[in-house]
Amino acid sequence: MTLQKKDAVEVFAAGEKGRGLRTTKEMQPGEVVFAEASFAAVVFDSLSMQVCHNCFRRQAYPHRCAQCKFAYYCDRTCQHAAWEEHKQECAAIRQQGKAPNESVRLAARTLWRMQRHTSKVSDGQLTTLDFLEDHISKMSPEDLKVLNGNVQKFKEYWPSKSKQFGVDYLQHIFGVINCNAYTMSDQKGLQAVGVGLFPNLCLVNHDCRPNCTVILNHGNQTFLDASFHSQRRIELRALGNISEGEELTVSYVDFLNVSKDRQQQLKRQYYFDCNCEYCAGGVKDDLMTAVKEKDGKKPSAEQVKEVTEFTTQALAKIEQARTEGNFQEVVKLCRECLEKQQSVLADTHLSLLRVLRIASEVLSYLQMFQDAANYASRLVEGYAKLYQPNSAQLGMATMRAGVIHWHAGNIEIGHGMICQAFAILMITHGPHHPITKDLESMRTQTEMELRMFKQNKAMYHSMREAALNSKPTGAGKVH
Repeated sequence: MTLQKKDAVEVFAAGEKGRGLRTTKEMQPGEVVFAEASFAAVVFDSLSMQVCHNCFRRQAYPHRCAQCKFAYYCDRTCQHAAWEEHKQECAAIRQQGKAPNESVRLAARTLWRMQRHTSKVSDGQLTTLDFLEDHISKMSPEDLKVLNGNVQKFKEYWPSKSKQFGVDYLQHIFGVINCNAYTMSDQKGLQAVGVGLFPNLCLVNHDCRPNCTVILNHGNQTFLDASFHSQRRIELRALGNISEGEELTVSYVDFLNVSKDRQQQLKRQYYFDCNCEYCAGGVKDDLMTAVKEKDGKKPSAEQVKEVTEFTTQALAKIEQARTEGNFQEVVKLCRECLEKQQSVLADTHLSLLRVLRIASEVLSYLQMFQDAANYASRLVEGYAKLYQPNSAQLGMATMRAGVIHWHAGNIEIGHGMICQAFAILMITHGPHHPITKDLESMRTQTEMELRMFKQNKAMYHSMREAALNSKPTGAGKVH
């Protein structure tokens, strides 16, 4: 049964999953299925002084609201644009003397928005927050305790002269936030900086091998609807060919976990049992837990257990050293771990991939590019066997590996990987996203360098060495 339509999608009854969204026409890879501005959104507590509360861009020297002294903005232009959303929040923070946590702030912004515009802010909105699932009946006692604590904090924060809400309704709002809020990234898409509610996106169900991906786009001046020029908005983009009438799906969790662990995470966080094809059949679990085979022989179960336990302990030490900024220790621990794994774990084993990722990132930070490049290539080779071809995770990993190879002087490999990443991110992020634009510039630059390299290798390396030596001697040092 069709419930309501918007552009190329319609709401339909999706059986045990409740409601869902499906297409009303065929979709091509990279096509924007729909775009949606946030109903309400807030910056994370931990980044409230580093990220603009209007556009969610990171800023080195943001402009602070002089009244509440909590909200920060890029400049007065962003502050002015945010005033309608911040006005009541500003007064509430001044009244209480401090800002509450991000969940309470998001609930308050949501209810203030509903008071200003009702619960449906546009004809394109397919549902209201009142009709979204809160899953309160499925919550654990611990989760309910946290939720009720937030309800109490909300009542203390909410102005006494404003319309008051009953406990049941506030529980519903916090339940909706708990299950449906979408993590928002900075302008480069590299770090989570906040959380927001997008009602239409809430209708898109999960699949561990989805046909769509969600990307946050911080505004596109070429968009026909001027309301999207500067608003925080998501784009639901097709990862491949989607047939008319096919359900639209996204992945709520990272695919890089065995099916049992993904199912447990989805049950714990979203309160449903995932019975998708990949979970039901344990697809690729064998690769994620694969061991090395030599001359038809595999390592014993005892060897695998020993290496797996060693890796778990090593990863804890690595995380501790990373937190302390002891990057040389991180490298040492990663190398010890990789040496231990070398003869036992296959190149797609999750434990091996996690160490390779950390090693490549830290070595790159320390400007030990050749070693970092080797590890990054192995990481991408493993990812390519696990993630779907047009996965944003694969695209980002390939981009990082290409840049590292470029910095290491491996211009042929670097340019090739940058081109591969560009092809993926054109689908997952689109041509107007800052990451794609940066990648396009890198592709042009490496293409030029590759031509130079092919014409005269000695001259290319000589010019590259001169360019590296012209950098300040302190570049890349860890303090």
